[in-house]
Amino acid sequence: MKRPNGGYSRSLNFTFCTQIDYARGVSLDVLLVAEPGFEPAYAKPGDAGADLKSTETLELPAGERALVKTGVRIAMPEGYVALVHPRSGLAAKHGITVLNTPGTVDAGYRGEIMVTLYNSSSETFHIERGDRIAQIVFQAVERASFHPVTSLPESSRGDSGFGSSGRK
Repeated sequence: MKRPNGGYSRSLNFTFCTQIDYARGVSLDVLLVAEPGFEPAYAKPGDAGADLKSTETLELPAGERALVKTGVRIAMPEGYVALVHPRSGLAAKHGITVLNTPGTVDAGYRGEIMVTLYNSSSETFHIERGDRIAQIVFQAVERASFHPVTSLPESSRGDSGFGSSGRK
């Protein structure tokens, strides 16, 4: 059954269900439980990120940060992560970004997704209820296993840190 937000429902028991098809041929059903009208939505075909909206109206003073509610709770199977990214237009035009970019939503988290917005500009930014404030991207996750060793193999970079490749 086609949903207004562009997703598909495989069961009428869920409020919102979006099917995400990955280039590798993997199909992932993500349960989105949100106040009607606040479910994440892709603005254009082919977009990687679905927009998240603010459920509150607030002023974000210059140089300040705020934890903004989205009204969205999701359920993902183990092996996936949702990453919360800034919206490029807000960043470029107003200096508004997601402070802990990307914000990580683990598969086991079932609480409301909230976005830590930061105003890097010199002016107060006004957020209205329903404004698109961030975007959420879903990805498969590889789990690492860690094995203690006494030394590591050499590499061309070695232990050089930030800026070690030069200025240009």
